[in-house]
Amino acid sequence: MNDVKRPSLVKPTLETPFHIDFNWWQQNDREWSVYLRGLLGPEQEARLESIEEGARYDWVDPDTAEVQQVGGLHYLLMEHFAANELAEEGVTLVEAIFRIFLRNGNSPLTATQLGEMLERPANTILRTLSGTRVYRGLRPIIG
Repeated sequence: MNDVKRPSLVKPTLETPFHIDFNWWQQNDREWSVYLRGLLGPEQEARLESIEEGARYDWVDPDTAEVQQVGGLHYLLMEHFAANELAEEGVTLVEAIFRIFLRNGNSPLTATQLGEMLERPANTILRTLSGTRVYRGLRPIIG
């Protein structure tokens, strides 16, 4: 049996939810944790050193109060981006979207919702995220 995941043939719409697919990161980028560590601020970087490998933390979604278990690096990234502005000068559209998902605990969002948050056209976001190339593991949730 072949365990290779095939891309979906379903075309995402403006209302298709997207998220960061961390499995994609692990399968496609051997340096994913190095990249993510590079996003931490100095305070979170220092705290990361004291976190045990495999430690899990409770993260509470501020909108739904749903509790999720996340790894230490993921927890620190969410904490870091929750405390910082999203619209930093010189940040690409893909990077801004990626940071939104880090900030919100990777809760799924549609292109329409992302467009409202970033004050950018939803169609531009949809075209960017639904092309053949996967940016930063940003993928639709289909099915």
